[in-house]
Parts: sequence; C-alpha cells; structure tokens
Amino acid sequence: MTSTVRTRIAPSPTGMFHVGGARTALFSWLYARQHGGTFVLRVEDTDASRNRPEWTEGILSAMAWLGIGPDEYEGPYHQSDNAAAHAEAAARLRESGLAYYCDCAREDVLTRTGDPHRGYDGFCRDRGLAPAPGRALRFRTPDTGVTVVRDLVRGAPEFDNRTLEDFVVVRGDGSVLFLLANVVDDATQRITHVIRAEEHLPNTPKQQLLWEALDHTPPVWAHVPIIVNEKRQKLSKRRDKVALESYRDEGYLAEAMRNYLMLLGWSPSDDREIVPWSVIEKEFRLEEVNPSPAFFDEKKLRSFNGEYIRALPVQQFVAACEPWLVTPPAPWPADRFDPAIFAALAPLAQTRLGVLSEITALVDFAFLDSPVDDDASWAKAMTAQAPELLRAVRAAYAEVPWEAGALKATLEELGAERELKLGRAQAPVRVAVTGRTVGLPLFESMAVLGRDRTLARLDAALARLTTGQPTG
Repeated sequence: MTSTVRTRIAPSPTGMFHVGGARTALFSWLYARQHGGTFVLRVEDTDASRNRPEWTEGILSAMAWLGIGPDEYEGPYHQSDNAAAHAEAAARLRESGLAYYCDCAREDVLTRTGDPHRGYDGFCRDRGLAPAPGRALRFRTPDTGVTVVRDLVRGAPEFDNRTLEDFVVVRGDGSVLFLLANVVDDATQRITHVIRAEEHLPNTPKQQLLWEALDHTPPVWAHVPIIVNEKRQKLSKRRDKVALESYRDEGYLAEAMRNYLMLLGWSPSDDREIVPWSVIEKEFRLEEVNPSPAFFDEKKLRSFNGEYIRALPVQQFVAACEPWLVTPPAPWPADRFDPAIFAALAPLAQTRLGVLSEITALVDFAFLDSPVDDDASWAKAMTAQAPELLRAVRAAYAEVPWEAGALKATLEELGAERELKLGRAQAPVRVAVTGRTVGLPLFESMAVLGRDRTLARLDAALARLTTGQPTG
C-alpha cells in the first residue's frame, strides 16, 4: 500500500447523480487535495441490466459542473474492466480455505433456523462442495474475536465476529458481488482512504476481513453522515429531489451548491456558512465531520443561491442567465430579445432571484408583444377604481418626462388624489404593463420598456376593462 493519499468516488451509472454522492465526492476530492494525494473516479458498472451510458456521461458532467473536471481525478475506471481480477480473488479465497461453496436456498435456511431474521447458519461450511452451477461462494468469517474499524468520523467501532454471517462473495451464476469487487478494485487502485456514506458502515467489517484475507492492508475508513429530508427521513430518489442535475438545470450556481454540500456534516469556523471555496479548502477537516444525520434544507440552499447570485458582478450575472433567455425555454420569439434591454433590467432582477430560471418570468414583459395573461393578477388588481385611474395615468404618462423618478411621482400624485397609497395605485398599472402583480421595480421597468410600448399596454388594459376580453 502506497503512503500517498488516494481517495475515490465509485458511483453506479443507474440514474442521475445523487446529491449525497456529490457531497461524498467533494469530501473525497478535497481530502486528497489537502494531502497532496490523488482522487480516483471509478464507475461501478457491473449491473448490466440497469446501467446506461448516458448515466455515466451525466455523472461526469455533474461532477465537472461542481468543479471536479477530468483534470481533477484519475480515471474514470470501470469496474467491469476488472472482472478477471475479481474472479482471481474469489479463486484465491476458495483455494486458501477462506471461502466455500454453498447450495442452500433461503427457504432451506429458514426451515433449519425457524427465524426469518437470522442470517446464514453455516450449514455448508464443512461439506466440501465442489464448484457447480447454482452454487454460491461464501466467505468464512471468524468464529471469535472482533473486527475493529478505524474510522476518521466514527472513531473505532467494533464488530463482534460471531455476529457476522458467512456472506456470499460470488453468486450461483458466477457473478461477483459488490463486497468483493469493491475491495479488489480499491486494492488494485491503491486506495488508502475510503470516504463514503454511513449506510455502508454495516458492510465495512466484512470488507475489512476481505482486505486482510487477500493480504492487503485495509484503508482508513470515513463514514460520513446520511442526508435526511425535513421529516428526518433518508433522502430518497422516489420521494425527494435528489438529482444534482435537477438543481443545476433549475438555475443553482455551482459555487452555491458546492458551498452548501460541504456543510452537510461539517462547519467552517466562527459559525460562518457562506464562505469562499478557498476558506473551505483551508479549513475542512474530515476528522471534524459530525456523524449525526445532516438535514438537506432546500429552502436554505435556495437562500444560499440567492446570496451567490447577488454577489456576482452584473456581467457575470447576465452571462449566467443566458440559458434561460434563448427560445426555447424563453416564451418570446427569438428575434424579439434585445440584449441591451436585458442588460438594463439585469441589475433590477439580480436582487430578486432565488434561482436563475426565475429570470424568464421577471423579464418576459420586455420581450413579448403583450404581457402575459394572468387571470389571478388581473382579478386582484383591476378593482372598481382601476378604469378611471388608468385613464388618468395614461393621459399623464403621455406628457411626463420618461424616467423612473418622474413616473413614480406622477403616479403618487394621481393616487393621492384618489386617496390611494402608492402600492394600491400602482397595482393596476403593473398588471397592465407586465401582466403580474409582482415583479421588477415598476417605474424602472417602464423606463426601460419605453413610452410607446407602455402607453400601448395601458390602452390595451383599458380596452379589456371596457369589453371584458383580453386584447393583443
């Protein structure tokens, strides 16, 4: 075993990249960087019935988005390429007497023990069965003593060897199970530190015994806490939003996601949370990871993301929004988008976003021929006073200097004449111009939209109030 730190991440290409796997990848990558070591990427692709090439590409893409690009890891290796070494290791265990063939079905064990919760009872240990189709190969666990796991997060948990059943390492069809394949791959790739989720801890004494049986020094283990939802249930892809790609596609910034994932089990000094990556890289200590379950709080992540968005230089913010400004997904015709208009609106929008995908709804009024038709907003804003107020606003706005301050002062004056505070007075104007009751600062938005387009929308709203039918 090399003295150089070598960590790894070993995802299975059976779905999108889980945020828990992303957290583990970050911990492993950063630990290797801190110690001048190597981070290895191994794709565990031996489940041919569920593997798909696009899932592998998705994993690589998601990791690159987080900042772990091809130049940051060794690999990717594929577990399927190491099948010969898996088979050779199984043969070594059999020849050394540390594994034996077994033809027991689960029903046989239940008949003998009468306990559906009891593990294998060792019936075939001394039968001396020869290899044959349908016979599994079981590892012979020690009858006495304890297996001590050296874990940087959990100390030194001990496992009584008498409680470890003789577990299967090769199925009856000849395929090698995860427990053995994983050990062989880690040993082949000289992994010194295995950082993974707590759910794998029960397998660790079995794998440590396999490391020793194959004459390898076991790695240092670090079982990081499971990630739970708001009900303190383990995150599940069937129930929770867990795919890293989904957050990326919704408009979360990689820097915000990376910062947040690092806090799932660890904290920087001085109770800070939003900190530069340079600080995280300097302060992170695997030994300081809290073993308690870590709550994945989507609301908190969204708040993080908003902070990161607001911290962007405006030009970077404009560039980050680009994927949501093209048609599609943007609802406006491609030739109606005006980069200069968006650049003028960008500083107004930047302070209001939680995720970048929200930019489309905030600025669509500027690029559509007419504002969106939102029945709820219309019903809320177009009160009995709206027609008369809009006529007065339309007349005043035809003459007023076209800048935000003058537009606001004019509406304030018109509202005061009708005993309306500005918030009430601007509601029908906002809906007439933008289609919604909430959005960017109204007066700055109208200043950017221009006098002609604003007046045309006020006219359309008045026509609708008269006829009851949307226009445009």
